[in-house]
Amino acid sequence: MKIAILIARILLGFVFAASGVVSILKLGKMGGMPADATTFLTLMVAHNYTVFVALLMLIGGLLLLVGRFVPIGLVLLGPILVNILLFHILFQVRGIITGLVCTGLEIFLIWAYRSSFRGLFIAAPEIS
Repeated sequence: MKIAILIARILLGFVFAASGVVSILKLGKMGGMPADATTFLTLMVAHNYTVFVALLMLIGGLLLLVGRFVPIGLVLLGPILVNILLFHILFQVRGIITGLVCTGLEIFLIWAYRSSFRGLFIAAPEIS
């Protein structure tokens, strides 16, 4: 099980760290998308929203690759994965496979590190 966790952590970390670097350096292309998706992404790029998301992707991916603070990395990447899935469901279903695979890896890692998330499910937490 430890080997499966290590492989999932490295794969997910690499995907997000590499995607973050590509986005920060603006190496990717926005071609081949429907007009609505192109408009949506153009607005996000124009307002530097994508730079902020790319930094979160890079930080989350690096935390997974290094193996330190993995639960924080998973928390950072969770909302990004939700947005990736929503983008592909609403705009471009064609590319959803990568998002689904990454979501599966994320869910597996959350389950593997479930003891770190236990405190989130306390109905009446104590204030310290």
